[in-house]
Amino acid sequence: MVQWRSLSPLWPDVILGALILGPLFAPFLAASHFLFLPQIAHIIYTMGNHVCPQPEMGLMLAPPWKMAVCMRCYGTLLGVLLTRWWIQCSKTGREWYWLSQYGLGGFLVAILLMLFYPLEWALQHYGVWGYSNWVVFPFGAIAGLGLGLLIMPWLYPKRPSFSLPQGISSKLLVSSDTKTN
Repeated sequence: MVQWRSLSPLWPDVILGALILGPLFAPFLAASHFLFLPQIAHIIYTMGNHVCPQPEMGLMLAPPWKMAVCMRCYGTLLGVLLTRWWIQCSKTGREWYWLSQYGLGGFLVAILLMLFYPLEWALQHYGVWGYSNWVVFPFGAIAGLGLGLLIMPWLYPKRPSFSLPQGISSKLLVSSDTKTN
């Protein structure tokens, strides 16, 4: 039997896919010099410059072209991607780690996790440590987990599933509904 899936939760996947692939592809598109591909790279770099506090710290992927965002921002995206995978594997969307079910408390925990991003940036800015991809990536990933654990159950709601008690078949329920008295 073919089960049709609604396309309504597809738009967050398209956006997340573009956010994850865009920064990776931008250096290669810019270096290609083929038709309109450098213009697409320019659009990606423009978006990266507006959302990333340190786009100049991106990884060098196709010299002289760097990744469109720093590893802190990319860690955030990968943290959100991980929670997208978790919600896909989730049976109910109500497991203990989904923060939206806890109301204000879950929201505050998500905010606390998301504050790891600006915390690391501030510590770097005030000289506690220098920029290192090995440092900024985990801080971004923790922030992405906080965001994903909060929003994924809203973006991908799970329908409650139920099973019939043992001994009751669905045929019996259908036949009893169609009887007339």
